[in-house]
Amino acid sequence: MNITANNSQSFCPYHPGELVKEELECRGIRQKVFAKKFDLSYSAFNEILNAKRPITTEVALLLEAALGINADLLVRMQADYNIQMARKNNSLLEKLNNIKKIAAVF
Repeated sequence: MNITANNSQSFCPYHPGELVKEELECRGIRQKVFAKKFDLSYSAFNEILNAKRPITTEVALLLEAALGINADLLVRMQADYNIQMARKNNSLLEKLNNIKKIAAVF
């Protein structure tokens, strides 16, 4: 965890796919075997596990059934990850600052 100039804490966003990947590794389950057994596209599943694709509600429910990882937790983690990533988007931050300036006159 890093401390920024204004003493607020910053941290690297944690994608829920990373949690699932760790769980599979701990159980000794290969990604390809898991994907095939549960009729998932291996490439899409791999992208989820490597934080390149979001976990959908349906995949979260599948993972809950297969691995016992709470689907609500995975979906909340995905939402938190999305917000953290959006907050790092400089063009969005610029747009939000402009909106705040305009809204300040109301």
